[in-house]
Amino acid sequence: MTKRIVIVGGGFAGFSAAHALLKTLPPDSGTEIVLVNRTDYFLYLPLLPEVAAAVIDPRRVTVSLPAALPGIRLALGEVTALALEDRKLTYVDPEGTSRGLDYDRLIIAVGSVNKLLPIPGIAEHAHGFRSVSEALFLRDHVIRQVELAADADDPAERDAHCTFVVVGAGYTGTEVAAQGPLFTSAIARHHRELDGQRMRWLLLDLAPKVLPELDRRLSRAADRVLRRRGVEIMTETSVKEATTDGVLLTTGDFVPTRTLAWCVGVRPDPLVEAAGVATQRGRLCVEPTLVVPGHPEVFACGDAAAVPDLTRPGEVTAMTAQHATRQGTLAGLNVAASLGYGEVRRYKHHDLGFVVDLGGAQAAANPLHIPLSGLPAKAVTRGYHLLAMPGNRIRTAVDWTLDAAIGRQTVQLGLVRSDEVPLETSSVR
Repeated sequence: MTKRIVIVGGGFAGFSAAHALLKTLPPDSGTEIVLVNRTDYFLYLPLLPEVAAAVIDPRRVTVSLPAALPGIRLALGEVTALALEDRKLTYVDPEGTSRGLDYDRLIIAVGSVNKLLPIPGIAEHAHGFRSVSEALFLRDHVIRQVELAADADDPAERDAHCTFVVVGAGYTGTEVAAQGPLFTSAIARHHRELDGQRMRWLLLDLAPKVLPELDRRLSRAADRVLRRRGVEIMTETSVKEATTDGVLLTTGDFVPTRTLAWCVGVRPDPLVEAAGVATQRGRLCVEPTLVVPGHPEVFACGDAAAVPDLTRPGEVTAMTAQHATRQGTLAGLNVAASLGYGEVRRYKHHDLGFVVDLGGAQAAANPLHIPLSGLPAKAVTRGYHLLAMPGNRIRTAVDWTLDAAIGRQTVQLGLVRSDEVPLETSSVR
């Protein structure tokens, strides 16, 4: 009798789990692997800031799931309900049809969504940064604002169009703010009306420094790069209210702007809370083997799971792509082991360091906890991304080369409108 393995989510964790299952299970194992995902592609999130800044083509960060995972059945849709006791789930396909799936093994790898804070106007006026649509919208929006500024007669209106506010000085927010001045300068070069016009970029965070997750040396290196590019770094500061005309800061200052990029962070997908089992800060509690307690047929990994960190007793692993990739691989291997192929193992991974691309020739990295900045960090950062991407490596490298040689294309594509990427509903699975 055929056994069905269902993986919910095609991000770093889900993709890695599916890949591990394909490599481990023999063709005659009598298993069917079904991957439920909202899109037909794996999204390489770390390069979204370069998509938003028109450095690379959006197709570079998307890898076809059917092409990369041959032999896996792709079920396009969004899971709306999990019935763990009955070993069933419900999902809605892109055309709105509700469908059901039974399973013998389940891997929950739904990932995370934008973290919204109860700040007036944020959901209506801020733009998230967790999908290709959001990155493309930000790219079109920034180009549009500069072009509107070039056509504006009122100096105050022109300044508002040329002011860009980024909230969140973690990895994503820092990279967006670092790419921003390079991008707007490239656009403005084509508009003589903007000669001498200031392109103002602000980076806000309640933390006392940028990149609070990194050590002080790397944080200072990123801070220097940002300030040299004219980015106004406002630590221990956030948005109190967002309006059509600008943002009111917690300092009491009002900043006229038409652009508010929300990069505050992420939270586990709401589906996790609806699973009906124990959670920790919105993440499914799991054993070190990634099994959900009380449900030996259910595994969870990535941002959806509170995985015990065996390298730091008493803590759980961070919500990073590095952990999600490795946990997904282990989840796939342990599911195979539960079917008689291999041995069950516990998750234990020592952090290998992080990379932050700061645009141009700048980056900050600590591979194996060796702090690097400037060109050496840039080489490590791009090398890491090429190794970590499951596809499109040559095309990505070509885009980087073209950007360095002839510059980026600064044209609106007109693919998305702001109402198509609402912050309160965007998610990645």
